[in-house]
Amino acid sequence: MSLRGFHAHIYFDAAEVDAARALAARAQERFGMPVGHFHLRPIGPHPRGSCQLSLRPAQFGEFAVWAAEERGDLTIFAHGLSGDDKADHTHHVVWFGPSEELDLSLFD
Repeated sequence: MSLRGFHAHIYFDAAEVDAARALAARAQERFGMPVGHFHLRPIGPHPRGSCQLSLRPAQFGEFAVWAAEERGDLTIFAHGLSGDDKADHTHHVVWFGPSEELDLSLFD
């Protein structure tokens, strides 16, 4: 098994939308990564508002250091992309900030 990339999801509440948008913009400027839609409500397994960043494997190490330093009070959930969605959201994960409970029922 090899990871073909990573997704990093910036989590936010209504009061944190501007901070999340600013963090995503800084990430895009620094890493040239695609920034997904800002979901203002939980979607998929994610417990609250989120925005997805897409990273190549070679970017993840530098991104991890950057995210740990730059996230402020926001939580970032990152996971590998192996082709097995359940494993990607349970075993191939890194949390920047407090971990949160995902809704894994859609993977059953």
